[in-house]
Amino acid sequence: MKKWLPACIAILGLVSCLQEKPEQDQHEQAYTDVPYLQDYSIKYDIADSGINLYKAYADRNGVIQVLSSKGLLHPFSGAMLYPGTLVPDDSYHPMKDKKISAMGIYRHQLVYLDDKAVLSNAWAGRVYIKHGLANASIFSGGSNFDFLISDGSALQYLKDAQVLWEGKSTERVLDIISDSVKHRFLVLTPAQIFSFSPADKSSTSLFAADSLTCFSLSNGGKEIVVGTRNGYIVIDAVTGKQKGGVNRMLPSTELTAVAEIDGSLWFGSAKGAFMLKDDGKFNYYTSKRWLPSDDVKHIAEGDGSSVLVLTGAGLGKISFMQMTLEEKAAFYDKQVRLRHIRYGLYCDVANLEDGDLSTATLKPRDSDNLWTAMYLGGQLFRYLVTHQAEAKQNCIESFEAMERLYTIHDIPGFFARSFERRGIMPFKNEYRPYLQHYWYPGYQNTISWRHAADTEWDWKGAPSSDQTVGQMFALTLLAQYMDDEGIKKRAIQLMDGLMSHIVDHQLRLVDHDGRATLWGIWHPEYVNRFPEMVGDRKLYSSNIIAFLQTAWHFTGKEKYRKVAEDLLYRHGYLKNLTRPFAAIGKAPPEADAWSRTLSAEWNHSDDEMYFLAYWGLYPYALDDSLKEQYRSAIRDHYEIKKPDKNALWNFCYALTGAGDFNLQESIWHLKEMPLDMIEWSMHNSHRADIRYMEENFRGQTTTEVLPPDERPEQKHNRNLFTLDVQYKGHSEQGAGDTYLLPYWMGRYLEVIRAPEKK
Repeated sequence: MKKWLPACIAILGLVSCLQEKPEQDQHEQAYTDVPYLQDYSIKYDIADSGINLYKAYADRNGVIQVLSSKGLLHPFSGAMLYPGTLVPDDSYHPMKDKKISAMGIYRHQLVYLDDKAVLSNAWAGRVYIKHGLANASIFSGGSNFDFLISDGSALQYLKDAQVLWEGKSTERVLDIISDSVKHRFLVLTPAQIFSFSPADKSSTSLFAADSLTCFSLSNGGKEIVVGTRNGYIVIDAVTGKQKGGVNRMLPSTELTAVAEIDGSLWFGSAKGAFMLKDDGKFNYYTSKRWLPSDDVKHIAEGDGSSVLVLTGAGLGKISFMQMTLEEKAAFYDKQVRLRHIRYGLYCDVANLEDGDLSTATLKPRDSDNLWTAMYLGGQLFRYLVTHQAEAKQNCIESFEAMERLYTIHDIPGFFARSFERRGIMPFKNEYRPYLQHYWYPGYQNTISWRHAADTEWDWKGAPSSDQTVGQMFALTLLAQYMDDEGIKKRAIQLMDGLMSHIVDHQLRLVDHDGRATLWGIWHPEYVNRFPEMVGDRKLYSSNIIAFLQTAWHFTGKEKYRKVAEDLLYRHGYLKNLTRPFAAIGKAPPEADAWSRTLSAEWNHSDDEMYFLAYWGLYPYALDDSLKEQYRSAIRDHYEIKKPDKNALWNFCYALTGAGDFNLQESIWHLKEMPLDMIEWSMHNSHRADIRYMEENFRGQTTTEVLPPDERPEQKHNRNLFTLDVQYKGHSEQGAGDTYLLPYWMGRYLEVIRAPEKK
């Protein structure tokens, strides 16, 4: 057995057949897996849509209360992915009889305003300061148990159980905050901010502008951040002078709340909440991934490193915890095993009712075999790194489920898309009008589901090229790295059977009806009929060469090598697969209809097929000359996909020994993956804080891809630049393919180090 990667290349090269790892490349250091802040949300819904929610606060004990139009509420139950509810708070029974109109935090304790007094249940209940504004609804506490209150027009200053000053605003009072640095109160109206000095009972106009909505002190009391209906302003707290222009490069410019929490500015808006980061960008919290609804009413500091975001439909508690990437992988491992395993296959869950996981259903999906192969790969890498028996067992169970795809019918070497118990899946006509231009007729009307010989089961045919990539990816890894010789042998037998089926049927997957499946054709008659700019010509050439090389390597059967060489040199597949990606585009108007259909836009599923198949294309090249050409082709693909910041693409590129595979952005991708993988409706096209691109063939909508937890798409075969999607929480993706595969691949390639054990 030869060592196909020399020891002098980067650590990122794939291990050899002897499983020796190359030396570390000095151009790119491995990432040390240290804890970082992982955000997640716990949501508390309000059942009665007729209740209005106003404020939410947490006191020093972690007690959370919400002020509503029907009194005080508090959260009940609730955990990440399992929303709680807001229910009436009866902890202090006398509070039910009071007409609470406002609530706040003073010296880390909950304080209330009703029609008679400012009061609290803290400090032995001694705080009870009567006032004379029957409709008072706004207040703030000063430095020494003194309070300024307002009913929206009149104001009163209270201290020592007395009303020491009364005044009136010519404009509607929106909010009051205490400035402890200057020993004053700041009062916000729609058109100005004025200050009130308790020392001399004087008021002074500090700043004037239009459409003011909210404000907060920041930067140690040196600045005032003022929200408007169209962005926010920063003013000097001493001089009242505006600092810079109006900040409108925001996720949403119609601001409803602002607060400085733990040194960071948080904003509420009509379209979600967001936090200003040190780099000037924002963490955007929107959709039901984060909030009960997007209409933010109030933002306040929560308990235990959390932020309370009150919306019209309930409370979103944005929480932060220290987590390593390995701990995140453990979270996802549990998610997959609890909810995403069906007969050993790894799949998404469906039929959720508005994200309610108790309503989840496991049902076949068209690409169950592909997702299972990717999950299997991740578990195998995990086993190779950790030697955990659980990971090996997960891998074997997935393999046995994949193996059944080949044995549930009687077509040698052919694999099913999926299988299910008899009578569950409908055997219906699958009319697809876009196939009217298919290169040979007959696929507009098909029935993919078939009865198995075992009367308990049905199976789905019509497997495609992307699932074939999945099959070969998993079988290749098992054949190369599995330490169980029985599993290794079975994997090679399946690989040989699959590739014999393809070769014996003139490079086609042939279904039960004796005809090639829609997407399972690699024959030159089909591949080379496409104009050179049509991506399928390059893709199919790259994939089939990878398959044939790998089959020849593990079986030693010359038929695979001969077919590969014939395709490479006589039918132009080498030229096809090394064609630059910049040359891929739409077919010209004079091309046939099928070519125009397939090249109408960039197919992101193709990227997944390329990169997974590179694990067979590059390491098992027939000779060193081909290997260098493959390396260049893979690098060309990586360069055009760099904007995706996708850890899987980057690590698959790293297997060629490259050192410039964007480790930093790969780690960013893994860190930003949301713990909530439910497919929620998400909208980003309104955002003013991102730069948009003109319409283009690749479907790249913005100059930078959004973080995974802010965008709707996570799967590697989808357009990660998609901004808006109406998913409505009907499905939960598993993280077996989206996170676990790239993470454990990175660990195996030693570009991610294990966390240090303390």
